[in-house]
Amino acid sequence: MRIDWLSTLRHLLQVAAFCCIVAVLTTTIWPSSPYWKQVGNALCIGLITWGIIEFGRYFVDERHCHRSAEGGHGWPMGWRGLLLSAIGIAGGFYIGTALGHQLFGMNNLRSTRDDQIGLVLTIVAGAAATFYFHMRGKASNLLADKNAAERDATEAQLKLLQTQLEPHMLFNTLANLRALIGIDPAAAQQMVDRVNDYLRATLTASRSTEHPLATEFDRLRDYLELMSIRMGARLQYVIELPDELRTHPVPPLILQPLVENAIKHGLEPKVAGGTISVRALRGDSGHVALEVQDSGVGFEPKPLGPTPPSAPGSGFGLAQVRERIATAYKGQGAFSIESKPGVGTTVRIDLPMSGTGQ
Repeated sequence: MRIDWLSTLRHLLQVAAFCCIVAVLTTTIWPSSPYWKQVGNALCIGLITWGIIEFGRYFVDERHCHRSAEGGHGWPMGWRGLLLSAIGIAGGFYIGTALGHQLFGMNNLRSTRDDQIGLVLTIVAGAAATFYFHMRGKASNLLADKNAAERDATEAQLKLLQTQLEPHMLFNTLANLRALIGIDPAAAQQMVDRVNDYLRATLTASRSTEHPLATEFDRLRDYLELMSIRMGARLQYVIELPDELRTHPVPPLILQPLVENAIKHGLEPKVAGGTISVRALRGDSGHVALEVQDSGVGFEPKPLGPTPPSAPGSGFGLAQVRERIATAYKGQGAFSIESKPGVGTTVRIDLPMSGTGQ
């Protein structure tokens, strides 16, 4: 039995405030007793009623309760909720009234007529409070359903984006292999061996919606080693991943399209080749920053407006990365590109430390 103590405290304060309001009414009915005594008596009845109902609901099977938006034990459904409320109101009246008489000397409530009025007030007040918490329970259940549906929709969209990206990655790898076969058959055979291991690890890991940064960087290192077979000394790379960020979760294949783009548009058109740097670091405001930087040919940033489909930075892979960040982090992530002709390009992703928004 897991009790949500924060929610319990919130309910306690709400009931205490309600008892103070009820005490105003009872003071008008029995003006001979001061308000503070009326408040004390109302608190005895109200808090005992609340305690029986609040903690009694945890003994009802969770399958027969509304779901809480926080994932806790919600309000009992149907007759179980009504029965628990009746037990709480009865216990609150008899036990709370006796305790109020003992602590605050509420002798004016001891006549039969006064007891009847007190019982009616307790039933009405208890029913009103119970109805309030019942409606909150139903609203919480609806919110839990809504949150679950949003999580399912987000996961389905991420899966769809990944299934689109995997063939794209595979075709690019095979195209590189085909180009190498005509140039250096021996190197092509070596590349086939590495491609087999690389694709098996990459496609298996990408079936989940997120994995640690360490896994993402391992796959990048494998890919860059594959490209090194084809490009030789024209490709140098540096990978930097701080130990404290190794376990940070990210969507699979979020960096590889950026590295592919850097090789295709940055280094391959440059006769001397260049260097690719991939790093993770703590950014501003508690964000995790991921950067892919190349020393390739770069490009002139375009003014605001439609971007030609062939322009660097507008390809399928980068569009996928943008969309996956927006989907997984619900607008909390950021994607930016900086480039200068002859100097190179830097792509930066800023992600919240809390991980994805699912």
